[in-house]
Amino acid sequence: MENLIDIGLNLMHSSFRKDRLEIIEEAKKVGVNQFIITGTNVHSSHIAAEYASKYPETLFSTSGVHPHDAKTCNGHTINELEKIAKNECVVAIGECGLDYNRNFSPQDIQKKWFEAQVELAERLDMGLFLHEREAHEDLYNILKKHEGIAEKAVVHCFTGTKQEAQNYIDLGCHIGVTGWICDMKRGRNLQEAVSVIPPEKLMIETDAPFLIPKNFDKKPKKNRNEPKYLPHILKTIALCMGLDAEELAIQVTKNTKEFFKI
Repeated sequence: MENLIDIGLNLMHSSFRKDRLEIIEEAKKVGVNQFIITGTNVHSSHIAAEYASKYPETLFSTSGVHPHDAKTCNGHTINELEKIAKNECVVAIGECGLDYNRNFSPQDIQKKWFEAQVELAERLDMGLFLHEREAHEDLYNILKKHEGIAEKAVVHCFTGTKQEAQNYIDLGCHIGVTGWICDMKRGRNLQEAVSVIPPEKLMIETDAPFLIPKNFDKKPKKNRNEPKYLPHILKTIALCMGLDAEELAIQVTKNTKEFFKI
């Protein structure tokens, strides 16, 4: 497999501090050649853009506030995210959305700042990199209010049901699938849900260093997810979808390049 793109990589995470460039080079050896670094608040979005800008055509980033950090937003937040988004390497607004699983930020605050970022993406004509956990109905309803933006949105790290996937597809969204699908216990819903995702609406990601695949024949020495495992994730997705992995690889790369304009 060649030219795969990891749309969700937490490259600035502390676990990668000593070997960021090495993990990129290791991934390239197995055909993963481009990477999008996830921004989760103003500070991390700034750091991600600063780092990605040093490696044009290889690294890209996003600018957004994760729902966990929504409580930190203030009157300057959207302006700061917009400034960061002006960097050439920034390809989407996010990671933004709703997370009712942990509720680290109050739900009304999450909704307020998620919608503000939706409006920012609309104004800048940029894609949306979404996070949703146990908040499908509210996130769906907010997206539905903003006609046209859903087709520029990817539901990152989707872990929901077949019906939830269908709802997002009906809105026009793309779906990002991680190594969650490689978990034979927790990933059962996702293994079923991918059957309703059209190949032209699919993207792939690791969410590294999190969500290391659980179905390796031999467990890696480091219990850390890395972008070099993206081909393994893709093969598992293809198996669940009943599709040829090589053909699916070509399709998801095409989807990703067109969506993020890279």
